[in-house]
Amino acid sequence: MAAPNVSTQFVVSLFGTPQAAHQEIFYSVLRAGHLVAGPEHRIEREHFPGQELIFCLRGRGGVRIRGKLHRVQAGQGVWVNCHQPHAYGADPADPWELYWIRVDGPRLPRMGEVLEVASEPVFEEVAGDRVAACYRDIFRELGEESPGTPARVHAAVAQMLALFFEGRHRAAGHGVEPVLGVFAGVGTDPGAPWPSGLRTALRHMKQAFFQPQRVDALAALAGMSSSHFSRVFKAALGTSPIDWLRRERINQAKRRLVETRDAVQEIAQQVGYADRYFFSKDFKQIVGVSPREFRRREGSEDSGGGGLGAG
Repeated sequence: MAAPNVSTQFVVSLFGTPQAAHQEIFYSVLRAGHLVAGPEHRIEREHFPGQELIFCLRGRGGVRIRGKLHRVQAGQGVWVNCHQPHAYGADPADPWELYWIRVDGPRLPRMGEVLEVASEPVFEEVAGDRVAACYRDIFRELGEESPGTPARVHAAVAQMLALFFEGRHRAAGHGVEPVLGVFAGVGTDPGAPWPSGLRTALRHMKQAFFQPQRVDALAALAGMSSSHFSRVFKAALGTSPIDWLRRERINQAKRRLVETRDAVQEIAQQVGYADRYFFSKDFKQIVGVSPREFRRREGSEDSGGGGLGAG
């Protein structure tokens, strides 16, 4: 039976804007999502930042690398090196549902070479329940900021990579030693408790990110002096309150640029920038491209054009 003619729907759509110091030591997720594809779902790019790790929950699709089509079905994983030309999309007759992340970090390109993802991007044998749990952990961490978020996201990506690694070797008939420790990379304590009062201030910053915020007012919410609050905040989250707020506003702007047709000036105001030009300057400084270029690049995530699965 033909699939219903419905558009692709994002159940989860999250963005990350990692700090430079974290990018040096952690796997950093730049974007993550859970989508239910319509028959038209298709992504096609010449090149793009990062590596995409996809898990097909149900349905079917396909990925085209170096001109070769690789079919994908439920329970299989896909690794797409976005630095090379690539395309992927749903089978129009049975559109897929996906978890996916775009990730960057130390050793990832080399790991992709070892796993030969350029010629074999589909991982046919992966521990599906465990892989899906890794994605859900990442979604939760990106949605709920905490001092250990960068480390916990790193750990979840590392576990996912280990499961992909084990699946590839299992499919090839090779034994494999446990590799979680190899991929985990950095030892840390992501479960360290929140300093007293910090959670209240951070919750307020998340809820009122678009409003002007003053460090002394945030410190009062936390029951601390301004200087002590700034020290505690940086110790817990690795950055200053003002820099954290800038990145939160940019994350919110990313979502609006991709998921709405609002003008850049309107989005600037929605996320707390009174001056569009200052917003554009701040956005480019943090993200590396202008808001318009980001919208053009990332807009392909929602684009149609026909699936690959039937090709």
